[in-house]
Amino acid sequence: MEKIRNIAIIAHVDHGKTTLVDEMLKQSGTFRSNERVEERIMDSNDLEKERGITIFSKNASFFYKDYKINIVDTPGHADFGGEVQRVLDMVDSVLLVVDAFEGTMPQTKYVLKKSLEFGHRPIVVVNKIDRPNCRPEQVVDMIFDLFIELNATDEQLDFPVIFASAKNGDSHYNLYDEHDNMVPLFETIIKHVKAPGGDSTLDSQFLISAVEYDNYIGKIGTGKIHNGVIRAGDELTLLKQKGGEPIKGKITKLFEYRGLKKTEIQEASAGDIVAIAGFDKIDLGDTLAGGEEPKALPSVKIDEPTIAIAFQINDSPFLGREGKYVTSRHIWERLEKELETNVSLVIERSENKDSFTVKGRGELQLSILIENMRREGYEFQVSRPQVIYKEINGEVHEPMELAIIDVGDEFSGAVIEKLGKRRGELISMNQGVDGYTRLELKVPSRGLIGFRGEFLTDTRGTGILNHVFDGYAPFKGSIPSRNRGVLIAMEDGITNAYALDNLQDRGTLFVGAGVPVYEGMIIGENSRENDMEVNPCKTKKLTNMRASGSDEAIRITPPRLFSLEQSIEYIDDDELLEITPKSVRMRKRILKALDRKRSDKYKIYDDRKRA
Repeated sequence: MEKIRNIAIIAHVDHGKTTLVDEMLKQSGTFRSNERVEERIMDSNDLEKERGITIFSKNASFFYKDYKINIVDTPGHADFGGEVQRVLDMVDSVLLVVDAFEGTMPQTKYVLKKSLEFGHRPIVVVNKIDRPNCRPEQVVDMIFDLFIELNATDEQLDFPVIFASAKNGDSHYNLYDEHDNMVPLFETIIKHVKAPGGDSTLDSQFLISAVEYDNYIGKIGTGKIHNGVIRAGDELTLLKQKGGEPIKGKITKLFEYRGLKKTEIQEASAGDIVAIAGFDKIDLGDTLAGGEEPKALPSVKIDEPTIAIAFQINDSPFLGREGKYVTSRHIWERLEKELETNVSLVIERSENKDSFTVKGRGELQLSILIENMRREGYEFQVSRPQVIYKEINGEVHEPMELAIIDVGDEFSGAVIEKLGKRRGELISMNQGVDGYTRLELKVPSRGLIGFRGEFLTDTRGTGILNHVFDGYAPFKGSIPSRNRGVLIAMEDGITNAYALDNLQDRGTLFVGAGVPVYEGMIIGENSRENDMEVNPCKTKKLTNMRASGSDEAIRITPPRLFSLEQSIEYIDDDELLEITPKSVRMRKRILKALDRKRSDKYKIYDDRKRA
């Protein structure tokens, strides 16, 4: 145990965690000299590679001198905070990585707060010191202030600092030291990270902190051995986190991490991080224990979800054209499967048997689930996200976000005005560098739904918005919804250039020519506040008369295309997003125009009756 170090790497998104882990693995001799190594090798998932962010926590290990260092790379985006929380109980310290230019950000505060609550003494890595206009010394002061704000102990305040450029593969004890390797960081880990606790002579106890599935050997649980010695073939008792009868079982395979790979071993003792196969009923937070009186370990309490979205079966005219799994049973089984590996999601059945409520930490987390499902062949519909309210002392409270915005000086006024209408409160406003201003605001979570698109438009794509959950506060009042209506297809068919050319003056189009549409599908944004039914499939009538010269040329402006996240943010409460393996379509909940009008009349009648 004295030669083991367990450490997690935590940071705000894009501060260089994964690149730093890559360089540590390379310089520790984990890879062969002739082995081809990709950038960001820890981001192995397709979506992680495409988006350039870490979504799932991953384990790795390397040897330095005669020490084994287990390291866990964690996500940096606030929506995946649950991944960070479950990892912190598995390690004995953290590397807090902070960008030498950006400094402390919302997620920096969140992950540091959680690690301090676990009693960890962080090692601070000020990364990207090669970046132009960086301010590493000022950033260290910002980090110290953040430690004080989070009520760190005297021991935690005495944190070691390493300056690094993960991209260049160097680290330094002092800013102006000359080093071209990661040795200073390795030595700091050995010196300042304590050896794992536990007692190898006690009955074995192993807490499941991660679960994955292998087609050949079934479920694999990863975690730290808190006590005892575990051997392949041992009989252990599975103690479920949610209670119930203990389940006896046998370890069929035991793995440790060497580099990025799992290597089969026969024995491991307290303090090490390993993976175990042989128990099909394991879930996150469960305990595997030995002895005549097996005892469960306390599991990590994950923060509650703050946002909800409805999943339901697809009932559009295009049902079944692209999807392989379309029934409510298929959707429910897939959502249940997600719970096996995603600790911060909650799923509930709705009164309508064909609809389910999925609760999570943010729109990105839910959109990742949606994207994975559509790639797997699922076809379904989702609603606009809704925040989850709480009743505290008889008063309704809503989730709040701490938003940090870097924006050009000329756009700061417009951003403050927009967020003011969304019940945002300005906390601080500081002049940055190169004509940028940093704004810090507290905004209701529902005020940020649908804001990102407006923000990018208002700042001409130059603004940077980061936010993190900041607790609950009394309900702030109504927030204006989308200020423009939509263009709705009035019949089924194929769009054509002639019709779209005539519709361009009505607003902004979301589809081009030759696209299949159906009645009730949203094909554009109206330039006015009201919705408008239009016919994008109308063809030019043929006659035997010809004008002198040639017909007028048709020029169509390229349509406005939406990403999945942008589509989720854009739709209103009376609209849905149709998700299929090949398409994402916005539509009205009620497809028929006459049915929508009847529904509106009943709503007006009900509102008057209540008044």
